Amino acid sequence: MTQLEIFGLSALAILAYKNLLYLLAITLKKNDIADVAWGLGFVMIAILTQILMPEQGLRRNILSLLVLLWGLRLAIYIFIRNRGRQEDFRYAQWRRDWGKNWMLRSWLQVFMLQGFFMFVISYPLMLKGEWLNESIALPDILGITIWLIGFFFEAVGDAQMRRFKLNPANRGKIMTSGLWRYTRHPNYFGEATMWWGIFVIMLSHPAWGLTVISPLTITWLLTKVSGVPMLEKKYSDNPDYAEYIRKTSPFFPRKPKP
Repeated sequence: MTQLEIFGLSALAILAYKNLLYLLAITLKKNDIADVAWGLGFVMIAILTQILMPEQGLRRNILSLLVLLWGLRLAIYIFIRNRGRQEDFRYAQWRRDWGKNWMLRSWLQVFMLQGFFMFVISYPLMLKGEWLNESIALPDILGITIWLIGFFFEAVGDAQMRRFKLNPANRGKIMTSGLWRYTRHPNYFGEATMWWGIFVIMLSHPAWGLTVISPLTITWLLTKVSGVPMLEKKYSDNPDYAEYIRKTSPFFPRKPKP
């Protein structure tokens, strides 16, 4: 199978997946199912590319496994978190802002746009070619280590936040302990770090240079678009959060200011 065919089939799979999700979302009037489906979409691409490129060997299997672990954990966590709740505030606000055009704009600005970014970020998974080193090498070990650090920050950060919010005594309070003491968004930092780990593994591929678009895109989305900015806007009028901002790093973990 040619590289172009792999790209094309992956794009078609994402397009079909996102359109099915869109139909479900407008039926339920809950666009936030896109959040649960985000991780599962990468799981789909990991499985699809494994089927399309069965001859790619151990390194391909490792890449697919890392993406599967990330995508499944994220989807399960968001599903449990959102179960029984109203639509996420971001999507609900967009629905109000879009008025009578909410169906079209939901398709374009939620599902199709998310599908485009999914294709870009999963580019390393779709890349065919002979690896520079058949056996596991230093970039692989380093990349897996970076990925594990990212997985720790995202999984532990999410677990700490969930435990905090389940305690009624914390209603209206700001989470400032655990990993959240060192970064305001340990989960976002972890997610970006995992994709940088995947990029480091891709250094063993002859076309590794273009794969940097993957971690750059996810880092940009999390820090400049739909992650940090939207969440912090929600708490912009909270004086406790303003103090938290003063003390705590927005993304990269570091010791808090006194």
